[in-house]
Amino acid sequence: MTLNIRLRLLFSHLAVIVLAMGLSGVLLLSFLERYFLESTEESLAAQARITAQTLVPGTLLAGPAAEDQTALNNIISQRQISNLDLRVENSQQPQAPVTPGDLDLSYLAESSLQLGAQLETRIRILDQHGVVLLDSLDQSVGENLAQEPLPAQALAGRYAADDDGVTMMVALPMLADEQLAGVAYLSQPLRDVIAVMRDLRLRWALATVIALAISGLTGLLLSGAITHPLRRLTSAAGAVAGGDFNVEVPATSRDELGRLSRAFNDMTGRLRGARQMQVDFVANVSHELRTPLTAVKGTVETLRDGAIDDLEARDRFLATIESETDRMIRLVNDLLLLSRADSEALNLRRETLDLAALAQETISHLQNHARQTPLRVEVAPNLPAVWADRDRMAQVLLNLLDNAIKFSPPGSEVRIHLQPGKRDTVLAQVSDHGAGIPAEALPQLGQRFYRADKARSRAQGGSGLGLAIARTLVEAHGGELWVESVEGKGTTVSFTLPVAE
Repeated sequence: MTLNIRLRLLFSHLAVIVLAMGLSGVLLLSFLERYFLESTEESLAAQARITAQTLVPGTLLAGPAAEDQTALNNIISQRQISNLDLRVENSQQPQAPVTPGDLDLSYLAESSLQLGAQLETRIRILDQHGVVLLDSLDQSVGENLAQEPLPAQALAGRYAADDDGVTMMVALPMLADEQLAGVAYLSQPLRDVIAVMRDLRLRWALATVIALAISGLTGLLLSGAITHPLRRLTSAAGAVAGGDFNVEVPATSRDELGRLSRAFNDMTGRLRGARQMQVDFVANVSHELRTPLTAVKGTVETLRDGAIDDLEARDRFLATIESETDRMIRLVNDLLLLSRADSEALNLRRETLDLAALAQETISHLQNHARQTPLRVEVAPNLPAVWADRDRMAQVLLNLLDNAIKFSPPGSEVRIHLQPGKRDTVLAQVSDHGAGIPAEALPQLGQRFYRADKARSRAQGGSGLGLAIARTLVEAHGGELWVESVEGKGTTVSFTLPVAE
């Protein structure tokens, strides 16, 4: 079964909490348990030292140095022992060594019972052979413990301590004249440590449950905040797939989901624009083709009705058919060029090009067709060559000059000005002194089939593709094209081309 994103986020939150709490719990509880056990061992060793010196004065105990024991444990043990009303000799005064065999066992048995009960510790004093001389519980007197692990180590002169999970035990060698005189063997239940650890584990488990609950709630809220916009995006994407490009999703946040929503809205906006361009394109192409086709059809019908017998009329009608056919061919070629540009398949043949010479050639070619419009080229000194396709640049200049000539009054000059541009470019400007273009129409210039003056453009045979083709070709060369115009004063179309290396 595949989990959705919301459940995956939720489970990931819970898994992190379980892992973090489990790992930290194991480490912390293990540390605390070890700490409590070591503290209990130190306390028991201190009790063993004080107990042995109390019951068997003058003996020395091997093991942890007295100064290494915690002061608190010593103070507590001393106070507990003093409450027993036992005689404790001053350890700083010289005393004759006493061995366990020299002790008054009946007196010490009673004292060890009181001391063990007060300290909640079982006290056993062993002789040098491991035989129990004293037992605060009076259970093992006379037994030989020499084979048990802790007494065996103490009988060998080494301090020993261990626990079995229930009881902490320490065994300290007792020395007299640097000879083993016996063993102080103490054991204390770990009830308090076990109770504390049980309480800590319960509290830690409760804290883990609370953390899981909080994390689960947070995970649900967070995953919901993440997946809700995704569900909206999924729904909107389904609508777009069904052909509804008017759908939008709210994009109020500034995070990745907000950026994704804004990107989606931008995409749908572009899709709407592309679809509208497609609809307009089909309508414009249909309209542009219908006009010459209607003229051709009407001319053919006229010829069939008998005009073909009139040589003058026949020649005139055939010229009309040829003109309209040429117009359709130009339209198709223009559309084919734009299609190639859209698919990045123009296959430009770039070369080092003298743009001034090409501009002069273009003007010479157009001069025969625009005798009422003076054409002039102005070239700045030291104009560098450009890196461009000669045929495509000739097409750009032809389209721009053709537009300028169409919209210029008779006798008004059209000028091409060439000069070095910014950032290793050449700036070309085609200017006329025509009627100009309204400011509100400037942003739409360069769109396919757009005409600022639709009636006049169509009457002059324009399709609204000339400027669009010029812009497409200039941008394909890595340049820019823009239009500046003032109504009543004229229009200037500027473009840049990269300088040849």
